[in-house]
Amino acid sequence: MGRPRLRKMHLHRCLYAGLMDLELRHLRCLVAIVDEGTFTDAAIALGVSQAAVSRTLASLERVLGVRVLRRTSREVTPTATGLRVVAQARRVLAEADHLVREATSGHTSLRVGYAWSAVGRHTAAFQRRWAKAHPGTDLHLIRSNSATAGLGEGACDLAVVRRPLDDRRFDAAIVGLERRVAAVSADDPLASSSSVRLSDLAQRTLLVDRRTGTTTPELWPPDSRPATEETHDVDDWLTVISSGRCVGMTAESTAHQYPRPGVAYLPVLDAEPIVVRLAWWRDDPHPATQSAVELLTALYRTG
Repeated sequence: MGRPRLRKMHLHRCLYAGLMDLELRHLRCLVAIVDEGTFTDAAIALGVSQAAVSRTLASLERVLGVRVLRRTSREVTPTATGLRVVAQARRVLAEADHLVREATSGHTSLRVGYAWSAVGRHTAAFQRRWAKAHPGTDLHLIRSNSATAGLGEGACDLAVVRRPLDDRRFDAAIVGLERRVAAVSADDPLASSSSVRLSDLAQRTLLVDRRTGTTTPELWPPDSRPATEETHDVDDWLTVISSGRCVGMTAESTAHQYPRPGVAYLPVLDAEPIVVRLAWWRDDPHPATQSAVELLTALYRTG
């Protein structure tokens, strides 16, 4: 191993050791001194003694190995290096504050993810009743077209899912059932029917979302399964169906959430209903999980 590489490794170890010694209190102290203008005023702002401010600044300069403040009997001003350090310190402190808010916001906000259609006709009632019953916890509905409706990606605290999550990291509770409906173009011969059966769709091309959808060819008998095309977004799904090229099958919540000119929704009489679940992280449930489960269960039961 050559000497240049050894020197480089030594430098990296020194930098890493310095970073390990750097603390947020160092940065807060530096910013307070610059903002307040004196060590005395910085001490008052931080709620510590002036001697503690002096020690913390000295520790920071020792960790960084550079002078960051120029001190005279009249004023304290940043050095050229200090100006760069102060600017970066502000960004680091802002990020740290943001991290703390995100980690501790579980009691003040509840993010509920869904892939396509939230909870259908219950969506507005869910939002209104939640706001009335839990004014201290803001409810946010987040559309995330993933298999876990954003739960696995960290986009939400709870997720509305319409097929089982085969992942031991998550737990779930059944909150309701929804009918299956077929979606056809408004000028399709089936559009004038009051309902359809699976056999009415067997010879058609079915547009499915294998990642998040609830419809698969396995709903039909093996000898009469429809051909399929694939999509990954509800808007694309609706656009293709309205063109007449394909038909679709979905939960009734989609019909309530996405009424679309050019698309007719029809109940499928012989298809099993879709189970609606609310899912969460097994080892880190949101404090409001049980309340959300109870409210949604009540809405589906009375609806």
